[in-house]
Amino acid sequence: MSSPTSTAAEPAAPTAMTHREVLEAMTGLLAGLFTALLSTTIVATALPTIVGDLKGTQTQYAWVVTVALLANAASTPIWGKLSDLFNKKLLVQVSLITFVAGSALAGAAHNMELLLVGRVIQGLGMGGLTALVVAIIGSIIPPRERGRYSGYMGAVMAVAMAGGPVLGGVIADSPLGWRWCFYVCIPLAVIALGLLQRTLHLETQRKDNVTIDWLGATLMTAGVSVLLIWVSFAGKDDYYAWISPESAYYVIGGVALLALTVFVESRAKDPVIPLKIITERTTALAIIASVMVGLGMFGAITFLGQYFQTARHYSPTEAGLLTIPMVIGMLTGTMVSGQMITRFGKWKPFIIGGSILLTIGLGLLGTIDHATPIVLIGIYMFIMGLGTGSLMQNLVLAVQNTVSVEDIGAASSNVAFFRTFGGAIGVSVLGSVLATHVADLSESGLAKLGIDTSKQSGGGNLDIKSLPAPVADVIRHAYGDATATIFLIGAACAAAAIIAILFIPNRPLRKTIDIEKPAVAEEGAVKAAVTDADADAPGRPTAG
Repeated sequence: MSSPTSTAAEPAAPTAMTHREVLEAMTGLLAGLFTALLSTTIVATALPTIVGDLKGTQTQYAWVVTVALLANAASTPIWGKLSDLFNKKLLVQVSLITFVAGSALAGAAHNMELLLVGRVIQGLGMGGLTALVVAIIGSIIPPRERGRYSGYMGAVMAVAMAGGPVLGGVIADSPLGWRWCFYVCIPLAVIALGLLQRTLHLETQRKDNVTIDWLGATLMTAGVSVLLIWVSFAGKDDYYAWISPESAYYVIGGVALLALTVFVESRAKDPVIPLKIITERTTALAIIASVMVGLGMFGAITFLGQYFQTARHYSPTEAGLLTIPMVIGMLTGTMVSGQMITRFGKWKPFIIGGSILLTIGLGLLGTIDHATPIVLIGIYMFIMGLGTGSLMQNLVLAVQNTVSVEDIGAASSNVAFFRTFGGAIGVSVLGSVLATHVADLSESGLAKLGIDTSKQSGGGNLDIKSLPAPVADVIRHAYGDATATIFLIGAACAAAAIIAILFIPNRPLRKTIDIEKPAVAEEGAVKAAVTDADADAPGRPTAG
């Protein structure tokens, strides 16, 4: 069954690609991904400065991240569906241009509202890069060999995540100002587009009678947005209580929209979220784990820069440097696990170990306060990064190993969607928890100074530099002590991911790109590609 002419022609060309050809094809992809990730991590460190300069609140701080993640999540399944229908190279280029347009708009923003619009456009472009890079790699490299190339992608991600916070801090502290944290990605994007044009050569794959489920995508985005708006503003004195008619309206409306989404998706010809894929056991459990990981990881990491700058009074540059232990952990986890999976063909121990390390790291960070030694925090971040690096890409690998090449785009993008969806929930929920806890601690501390806080809310202005020194110290200590709570919530979510991962079937990695379907009738129900791929797994049944 190894003859490329005996089965569908589509897998034949990728199978014939040499290591050098694969690396050339990945050059432009990784350059584009690097550009987007660098711009995102640059902003993460500069965000306290940006929000303070634009007179934003703690709630708006969280929403600068939330809207980008939400746009990313909502668009990822659509990009994934398009990647199964149209030319992937063109789609990658369009998504990169979209991301740059959003960056330019965000850099020109003079108020929080315009900044949020720019972040939405950035998220749309990032959704395309997230879905398409993984889908293309999945369509040209067999799962057994993919660990090595996932390691390359992890290395690029780690470099972007390591360099981004430092570069963002330097730019924010320099005469250029924080706006260049957005503008700097434009020349990098031009280089990435040139590399994509020269190195990536893919045939257009088009199906007849193509339809895109725009209704399902709209309902899903609306339902999630309504619930996130509710979480962000509930419990604030200026808005409404957790238990109130307004809360009931938001919850009922959001749940109804999501229920309608499921109804529409079950009947759509080409659903944005294919229920037949996400209900497969491996994919379903990987999605549950991805939601929990996204909720804990994105939510916790978002506020690390704020902790260092607001609670510990470090500059943006210093805050970027302090996140390096986490990035080193991610790089180590990604590279080592990728190489080991390729060598031994065993993937499940690494995602189990990664989820355990992530839980331990977040749990340890849940013990910090405004006076915790920085060395200890660095060790805790390294452990969290090591777990994250061993876990994220390998969850996608487990799913890709169970689907045919024609469904790789949809399957990969849906895992990424739910991880980002969990991240959007995490940032919004944990941002709300942090704002409420900071308000309580600040009220107690300011009361000792004889300051009346009865008319203040938890979403106060984050321009702490403009406050009197005694008041600023109270606010900083409140942020330092309150941050531990969000890490503890993240640890609980990561622990839930461990349970889901334990139940994922431990299927051997196939050595072919696709799960080949029977070419002739006498083959019956035997799946030849799976048989070839799993020849090293004695006793494995050959029937689907």
